[in-house]
Amino acid sequence: MFYKIVTALSRAQKQALFILMDAIVVPLAMFAALVLAATVTPDSTTVSALLPLVLILNVTAVGLGWWLGLTRITLNAYEMRGVIRTATYAGLLAALGLALNAAMGTGLPLGAFVIFGLLLLVMSATWRIALRQFTLHVYRHGKDRMRVLIYGAGQTGQQLVAALRHDEAILPVAFIDDNPTLQSLMVSGLRVHAPSSLKKLVLDKDIDRVVLAMPSISQPAIARIAHKLRHIGCEVHALPSFAAMVGEGEIRKQVSPVSIQDLLGRSRLESELPGVSHVYSGRRILVSGAGGSIGSELCRQLIACKPACVVLVDHSELALYNIDKELRDIGDGLHIVPVLASVLDEQRMRDVLIEHDIDVVLHAAAYKHLPLVEKNVMAGLRNNVLGTKVLAEASRAAGVDRFILVSTDKAVRPTNVMGASKRLAELVIQDLAARTPGTRFSIVRFGNVLGSSGSVIPLFEEQIARGGPVTLTDPQVTRYFMTISEAARLVLLAGSFARGGDVFVLDMGDPVPIRKLARQMIEGAGFSVRDDDNPGGDIEIKITGLRPGEKLHEELLISPDMLTTPHTKILRAQESFLSEFEMATALKDLRLAIEAYDEAAARAVILRWVEQAELDEAAQSV
Repeated sequence: MFYKIVTALSRAQKQALFILMDAIVVPLAMFAALVLAATVTPDSTTVSALLPLVLILNVTAVGLGWWLGLTRITLNAYEMRGVIRTATYAGLLAALGLALNAAMGTGLPLGAFVIFGLLLLVMSATWRIALRQFTLHVYRHGKDRMRVLIYGAGQTGQQLVAALRHDEAILPVAFIDDNPTLQSLMVSGLRVHAPSSLKKLVLDKDIDRVVLAMPSISQPAIARIAHKLRHIGCEVHALPSFAAMVGEGEIRKQVSPVSIQDLLGRSRLESELPGVSHVYSGRRILVSGAGGSIGSELCRQLIACKPACVVLVDHSELALYNIDKELRDIGDGLHIVPVLASVLDEQRMRDVLIEHDIDVVLHAAAYKHLPLVEKNVMAGLRNNVLGTKVLAEASRAAGVDRFILVSTDKAVRPTNVMGASKRLAELVIQDLAARTPGTRFSIVRFGNVLGSSGSVIPLFEEQIARGGPVTLTDPQVTRYFMTISEAARLVLLAGSFARGGDVFVLDMGDPVPIRKLARQMIEGAGFSVRDDDNPGGDIEIKITGLRPGEKLHEELLISPDMLTTPHTKILRAQESFLSEFEMATALKDLRLAIEAYDEAAARAVILRWVEQAELDEAAQSV
């Protein structure tokens, strides 16, 4: 009820209330002064004689209060400056009363007006402070307030509490501090607790947010504390010092992020790659793995080509929902068909290709995370090899014009299951290309894609954000990088250049040392690297050792023989492949191993046939 009444008052109504209160306080202070003055008898004769004087003081008090701004100061801002103005107000009224006393001959002693001035000061300040506390109580109990726990009871924490006391939406509840000498004490009216009681405090006191008010410690240390607090279930924020916010003291220098050119080791190629709209305009296109990093970018770039229809295939409901929604928002009436299915579903793939009369298939669906596939061999081989076989065979049967397989540099002389599965997928496509005149099968091979799921860039960003360490498998490891837009454009270009059986690669410049990349990202975020030369640095680069099947250096080509294409930055590799009989045997052996869930047999199949393809390549190049 009080909350509704207080919040319903207009500014003019509040000022009128302040004037009324001051008008009441003046006669009360004068009457109290008469009672307290020992030389004055406060009888009816004295009070009657004083009425004109009090009336003049009341009228003057209203004007003086307005002139000094007392009636315009909000209660929330009434502190020391307001008390000083009130003292000036009381002193001037006491002096006026003394002058009127002499002029009107009321005969009151000087002491009575001294007491009047002091009482007026105390009473005027008291009613304002009391009303301020009452109003704050009404506001705070009239609506929900964010309950804040402050980690750090130092100067910044105390300044934060002082600031929040004026905020009706936020309530500071308690301090947490690592300093044992402060624990159990009261600081700025709040109790200080040990970090060990943090979780209990959050639960018992219904804390909504923890604010880290410790600007003197390093950012990585704050990031580590914040990371530990995430599991509690409340928000965690870090606060800089107030001096730093206004530019005093040492402020961390403004830093620029690492440039894309530094990450790539070369200039970006988007502006150099030609448009491909003429190849896909009016065509009916199916994109497998449409919700993934590469698949979704392919879909975005296809929008500009104005195809007749885009069929999105993905086995992840969430990924398919997101890309379908995005394309419908930007597609300007484009016919979009989301298909929730796996490329391993042979009948479903045949039906979709025929039903929508597909002209072009862009096959980006694959399991690509090296450690995960290394630990889930059968799933990786089944999806990457047999899934490619199913979709490619269905495309051939449906009379698809072009089929482009998205591959990886890890397929070149692979040392891990993921790379071997992609190399076998390439061999499947090369085999079909050699004996399918109606469909142009081709392969696009490129290195690591910046920003794709599982790539090193977001991993390093996450590690830096939580204060490190940044993990590196080997100090000598290098990788090729390209942007997602470059990768998607390359796939689309391959479709326009394809003649059948092609393996397209991008001239990706020099490989990038990952240790150099990690250092650039740490320094680009405004931190220093902690190592033997700089033991006081912020973030350490920790060497963890190569993962099973991981290479020091990736390659893009099996054979050095290269052919040109219509674009100088895109090359066509000349690579041999298995014969039809060898390919059939390899796939039969692989299916039997997968059906039996025999991992050893599956590894033996990929070892034999991938190695056989490399031996054939070596013999051909001699």
